[in-house]
Amino acid sequence: MTFPATVLTRARAAARPQLTGSVTGAMGLTLSVDGLSAAVGDLVEVNPGSRPLLAEVVAVGRERLTCMPLGNLSGVHAGAPVRATGMPLQVPVGQALLGRVLDGLGRPVDGGPPLGSRVSYVDLSSETPHALSRTRVEEPLTFGVRALDTLVPCGKGQRLGIFAGSGVGKSSLLAQITRGTDADVRVIGLIGERGREVREFLEENLGAEGMARTVVVVATSDEPPLVRLKAAFVATRIAEAFRDEGRDVLLLMDSITRTAMAQREVGLSAGEPPATRGYPPSVFAMMPQLLEKAGTGVTGSITGLYTVLVEGDDHNEPIADTARSILDGHIVLTRKLATTGHFPAIDVLESISRVASAVVPPELMADAREIRRLMGALRDVKELVEIGAYQTGSDPLVDRARMLAPAIESFLQQPMGESTAPQEAWSWLQRIVRSA
Repeated sequence: MTFPATVLTRARAAARPQLTGSVTGAMGLTLSVDGLSAAVGDLVEVNPGSRPLLAEVVAVGRERLTCMPLGNLSGVHAGAPVRATGMPLQVPVGQALLGRVLDGLGRPVDGGPPLGSRVSYVDLSSETPHALSRTRVEEPLTFGVRALDTLVPCGKGQRLGIFAGSGVGKSSLLAQITRGTDADVRVIGLIGERGREVREFLEENLGAEGMARTVVVVATSDEPPLVRLKAAFVATRIAEAFRDEGRDVLLLMDSITRTAMAQREVGLSAGEPPATRGYPPSVFAMMPQLLEKAGTGVTGSITGLYTVLVEGDDHNEPIADTARSILDGHIVLTRKLATTGHFPAIDVLESISRVASAVVPPELMADAREIRRLMGALRDVKELVEIGAYQTGSDPLVDRARMLAPAIESFLQQPMGESTAPQEAWSWLQRIVRSA
């Protein structure tokens, strides 16, 4: 009789002699533990006399462990006993997670029934699919957003970044995509979000119908940095389990920037030297490890949408620049469009999908390129038109772009809560291109 690997791991951990160490110091976000042997990534349990506190080993020395708590350090004192669990953090996966809200460590926080035996538990760490074992991105994944499905098309297994400053509409666009997508399963990671916005997002933006095929992982901004960091990997690990079942998963993460900030806090507390704009080297090692887990596999796919909060609207700051170099395309939201009431505030000319030609037929791509050409021509003479220096008839392309501008503007704007079928979106775009 064979047993699952997770059962054997738990059995081995339970059979080990119970060795205990003690806390020798607590500084910043770290604990020093003596008298205990554990590997990097293992969990230890601190018992300060009140409720137990889990911590993860982040660095090891000859006689001392450096651990980072997965909770509040209040009450922890020197000499508090510490027990090695002998295993890393494990998270639940399975069909029973659909419709549930989990915390950053994968524990239900929605008041629903215990997960119990309806789920399996797996290690948080997982193998990234080998580059040569991945299937190619060839099938489109629709979002129900006209501007994206036609001008920045996405494929199943693609990874896209949504780049924008604060308050420009990233979360609202994610909510609209969540309701309009045709993906089998949706996994949403809300990393470093304001606590006020979480319930609003779940009840108003998703609703009961949207939650039915969605798993939400939440780590608010007041959570310890290690919990915020783990939440991103927990959401990704849950998505990987659904992909391995052959499902097409849409993974939405808001935001990769706050995940990087959590890694910065963890790295600096562990003694790493600050590098680019205060980010230690581990941040730039963590980002590809997280982002490369999405994509196609041998079966199934994870389409990743990651919001990137650009500091001061600087799209070349380190996190935005690193994310753009790893991802398969980017959607740029601009404050200028948002302040005029244009929703979604997508700057189509600055946005690009690197798999567009693989997932859209050539005749439709030609129509999309024509719309981009018209928008580019209009942008080039915008200042001349505003000051009255442009003379009608100077450029036939510009004249046509000016005539079609209201129709293009109407096509690109889409009320919050409205979803457009892809066939309808392409028909609308074709009517604009073929008019006049």
